[in-house]
Amino acid sequence: MSQQTKPSVVFAHGIWADGSSFSKIIPTLQAEGHEVIAAQYGLDTLAGDVAAVKSALARVTNPAILVGHSYGGTLITAAGTDPRVAGLVYIAALAPDRDETSQSLLNKFPASDVFSHVEVSDGRVWMRPEGVKCFAGDLPEQEQKLLWATHAAPAADLFTQKVEGTAWRSKPSWYVVATNDHTVPPDLERFVASRMGATTYEIDSSHVPMLSNPAFVIEVIGAAAKSVTSSQRVA
Repeated sequence: MSQQTKPSVVFAHGIWADGSSFSKIIPTLQAEGHEVIAAQYGLDTLAGDVAAVKSALARVTNPAILVGHSYGGTLITAAGTDPRVAGLVYIAALAPDRDETSQSLLNKFPASDVFSHVEVSDGRVWMRPEGVKCFAGDLPEQEQKLLWATHAAPAADLFTQKVEGTAWRSKPSWYVVATNDHTVPPDLERFVASRMGATTYEIDSSHVPMLSNPAFVIEVIGAAAKSVTSSQRVA
């Protein structure tokens, strides 16, 4: 390892979100001595979003842990092949294999409730106001309203796009399953966690455990950081 005593942490957000979705986690990680950055991207193209995650990775000291929520899991799966990445943490996230897209992975499971509350307009997929309960139903009503008011709509074809890279096949992985998720099916989460051989944790949470159960997610990231640090010292 470098002189840095703890790995850096780079966050990748999902659709209908931005880097502020990790706002309840970042201050604690910073206080614990981690260098932290949340990648920001336009949800326009998969290749562009992966490039943005790699750009954020370049702004911190390696080794780094990539943390992906929802669609962010697709991004860290591709970006995580970078040699600076020591580990991957998935939060209620997608994790396509080399022959899958985000959409083809979702298609393996029954459609979740949130997709009954979306509409496509101007080439973007917007969540209707009532859909936020499927997305973040365990947050206080005011927080739900704020999430909807600030949600970022992805390009309509974003989930059918593909880039190379399947980092979970070669990097240690950790996975947070949200058992009350109505956006990404919990059975999909368990499937990909098992497939990648991830150290898996389950929490009774909506799709956004980093907002509804931040202390739990911080513990998982901490466990990943401790494991990565130990591995680097052995190496």
